Amino acid sequence: MTQQDRRSFIRAMMASAGAAAAFTPAIARALDIPADRRTGTLMDVGHVVILTQENRAFDHYFGAMRGVTGFGDRFAIPAPPLPEAPDRTVLVQPNETPGASPALIAPFRLDTAADFRLYRPLGTPHGFTDSQAAWDNGRMGAWPRFKQNQSMAHFTRADLPFQYSLAEAFTLCDAYHCALHLSTNPNRLYIWTGTHDPLGRANGPAIDNGYDSLDADPLQHGGYLWTTYPERLMAAGIGFQIYQDMDDNFTDNPLVGFQTYRRAHGAASAAAALLTRRTMTTRTLDDLRQDVVDARLPEVSWIVSSAAMSEHPSVSTPLQGADYTARVLDALTANPEVWARTVLLVNFDENDGLFDHMPPPAPPARSGDGGTHGATTIPADDEYHTRSRTAADAAYLGRPYGLGPRVPMYVISPWSKGGHVASEVFDHTSILRFLEARFGVHEPNISAWRRAVCGDLTSCFDFSAPESEAFMAALPPTEALSVRAAALEEVHPPVPDQAAAPVQETGQRPRRPTPYALDARLKRGGGGAALMLVNRSSERAAVFHVYDMRRLDEGPARYTVGAGRDLTHPLSDQDAATDLFVLGPNGFHRRLTGRCDRFCAGLESNPAAPALSIKNLTESDLTIDLTDRAYGVSPAIVRLAAGEVRRLALDLSSSHGWYDRQLSAEGQTWRMAGHIEDGKRSYSDPAAGGPGPLRVAQV
Repeated sequence: MTQQDRRSFIRAMMASAGAAAAFTPAIARALDIPADRRTGTLMDVGHVVILTQENRAFDHYFGAMRGVTGFGDRFAIPAPPLPEAPDRTVLVQPNETPGASPALIAPFRLDTAADFRLYRPLGTPHGFTDSQAAWDNGRMGAWPRFKQNQSMAHFTRADLPFQYSLAEAFTLCDAYHCALHLSTNPNRLYIWTGTHDPLGRANGPAIDNGYDSLDADPLQHGGYLWTTYPERLMAAGIGFQIYQDMDDNFTDNPLVGFQTYRRAHGAASAAAALLTRRTMTTRTLDDLRQDVVDARLPEVSWIVSSAAMSEHPSVSTPLQGADYTARVLDALTANPEVWARTVLLVNFDENDGLFDHMPPPAPPARSGDGGTHGATTIPADDEYHTRSRTAADAAYLGRPYGLGPRVPMYVISPWSKGGHVASEVFDHTSILRFLEARFGVHEPNISAWRRAVCGDLTSCFDFSAPESEAFMAALPPTEALSVRAAALEEVHPPVPDQAAAPVQETGQRPRRPTPYALDARLKRGGGGAALMLVNRSSERAAVFHVYDMRRLDEGPARYTVGAGRDLTHPLSDQDAATDLFVLGPNGFHRRLTGRCDRFCAGLESNPAAPALSIKNLTESDLTIDLTDRAYGVSPAIVRLAAGEVRRLALDLSSSHGWYDRQLSAEGQTWRMAGHIEDGKRSYSDPAAGGPGPLRVAQV
């Protein structure tokens, strides 16, 4: 696609979203101001601003948006069978109350046009034990039982015009996860420090909000002891500031739980006074704006909103959060020369208890005998819950802490315009990794497993050739709606009488490149058959979820495969009823059903010449039916002699690198789907969207 065609595509996408005459002035300025291109690299970034809002899941906000991994995901994971839904996907959940009606609940819309009050639904549980129970080591089959029925509610474009338009003006991450299956403070610790001290070496692990104010000391240890990233910035001479109202920051500044900051508060020394001034004093959005106007914006800034503007369910609303984000952008664009070198990252600390359908990447589950259900090539001992404080959390000893569910992340800057989606796996440590990459200040608290699995956000940008065209963004004024929403009382949203498939918009959007080059193929040897999970990437690990469709109550086997490595999942040669559902990042999917001794097929992911490689494993001729499941490619018959290997070229130009092929022969079926990366910008899956799958696809 030519540059002109690409621009026409994005204009058409924006037009179909419903361009409006009234735009938020700050967004218009942000789109109009070009990047200050000096080196054409990350070094052109002079300022990074981080606004972390409260408690929204990705599907809750964006599951219905076109071009992302949302409700129309045809590879939604299988969930353990229910009597009413024996072949359900994770989109079908049981009522929070056994025996109550309706028995089944699917994600349902909060129709705010019909009832404006639905902008403020009741919040949901989001502590350690209920979050671990709902995740259930990747089964995710009884979410409302632990998170309540309203956890399945979601919004659409009509309800969130500001959020959708902001995402379509800049870049939205659809594989960004909170750090933990936990509440606000532990997750925010990862944003400011890279850890919650899982091994308990410095008064952790932090598994609740107990240390979210200067005088809180529920465990009588005086506060956390590990080093934070602001301290490292100060030691390196890098400027930083937290903008907040100390009288109303919703106790969302986690630094107040550290002994260093508690001692600095009110201390007389110059260093203590500087640390306090930068992290524990009131500096409002007016101060932020003045710092921008005066060209005094520090290299790194964190913004902590008030409770009313935090977007937290019950306490706040999406409309108030939209208005606050617009005010932040208004402040940052007050000086075009400053904005031309600024990155604004807007994320959410956790998902509350709100449902998201994607299983979060995590280390393998540990079994009672000391083994693991799966494997990892990356050390991960510091990713498990091994130190309990109560009988309730002791029930989850040995569980991985994270990653947690997906949450929204907008990447807003002159280098990330154009409505892209970024599908590389990220978490809260990715923000620190981005700061490391730009300012050279290393954060040793980040675990080896997270460094391997999660990216550093640099793939969200194009520094060499930033988008220069000022795309239209239908961003309506936010203030009046925010004022109206502020007067709402929280409501209990009604649940539909019958579970119906949530609908995702169809259509594509441009996407950022990802580092993935993944495959899975049958492997046979003296020890029998195995499924080999392959990672050909040179830079990023990948987590594969392997669900045994016959044993869904056991949960998935998880494999963390490091860059350039592979791992094997054992199979039985004698089993003619194999049914494995494999999910990886970036739309990767494999499904093996029936026998596992007829043929094997692998992907040659050279973007210049992609191909399928098929081998006949039998001692006689074999006929394989080859079909396309999504993109309209004509079916074919492949005849292989005994032991023959055949290479079949793939023409993926019309599907922008996406493939979904199924091979069947003599009781064995193998489905292969995913995306072949070429290191360049591409487009989202043209087959995605539409009604969400409530039943697992048949093969």
